[in-house]
Amino acid sequence: MTRLHSWPSYAGRAALVWSVVYASGAALAALLGPTLGYALAHQGRGAAVEWSLAVGYAAAALLARVMLRVPGLRWPPLAAWTVVLLCLCSGFGFLFSPAHLLSFLSRNQDDVDVIGLVNEGVAVLGAVLWGCAALAYRRRACGTCPYCGGSDRRRAVDRPCRAAGYTAVAALVPYTALKTAWALGLTVGYTGAGRPGMDPRYTSDLGIRLYEYGVDVTAVLALVGMALAMALVRPWGGRLPRLPLLALGWTGAGALAPFGIFLAVWGVLMWAGAISNGLPDHAPWVVVIAYGGFSLYGLGLARATWAYQVRTRRACTHC
Repeated sequence: MTRLHSWPSYAGRAALVWSVVYASGAALAALLGPTLGYALAHQGRGAAVEWSLAVGYAAAALLARVMLRVPGLRWPPLAAWTVVLLCLCSGFGFLFSPAHLLSFLSRNQDDVDVIGLVNEGVAVLGAVLWGCAALAYRRRACGTCPYCGGSDRRRAVDRPCRAAGYTAVAALVPYTALKTAWALGLTVGYTGAGRPGMDPRYTSDLGIRLYEYGVDVTAVLALVGMALAMALVRPWGGRLPRLPLLALGWTGAGALAPFGIFLAVWGVLMWAGAISNGLPDHAPWVVVIAYGGFSLYGLGLARATWAYQVRTRRACTHC
């Protein structure tokens, strides 16, 4: 545990080692043929993806070397957060892997690609290491404590942080309302035949039964997400276990923010007629307003999780 608390002392070296290993794996996959989990969306696309990742993470290794050798620069932390974003994109599927635990609510799911899932998990680990390296470097450059950033632990949840939690809740309201309306028999935003929001080929018997009573499983999960956001900014959340809340908060933020951005951009392009509608039975605003809210939820959840982490951590023994 002591070693874990001293993460600023080794985060930069860990990010360097991780980048070298992950870039080497991508190059090996490109040379030998097997994707080793690096293939785009688990589909063979030739070696272009593997070589691109090898080059990108080799550049990240060079960046880590610069951060270790040359302290005090202003640009490395920003570049490091770009690497974090790249790692999250590489590990996108892993962030959603807990959805496989909901298999009892659906059927005909694709088989789990174990190699790809492990690869994505390693990419998420890289995002954590690079995030720690960026924080430690920036704090040293600013002359603050690399362990806590010089933050005042006594600071309560200020209005911006509390507003972030409320924003996260509000962001899921359109999605929850729309899915509930569909479950109740309304067809707003839906132009196809049958009932929207449920495909009997993929929905389990339990999911179908709940849907018949006006309960959509994903809407229930959205309500759980709202409760998580509130737990992070309200006093009663302080009585809940800290580590599970942080894990859920950062995982949800890392997964839903880019997911929502992708869907929102996709919906805008469909609305503008730039691309064909991948959901021909749904109005484009469904994707933009309802699913695009995931992005806003992810951003609000990230802010709320950060505030909760600062507020509940132990007093720093290094400064």
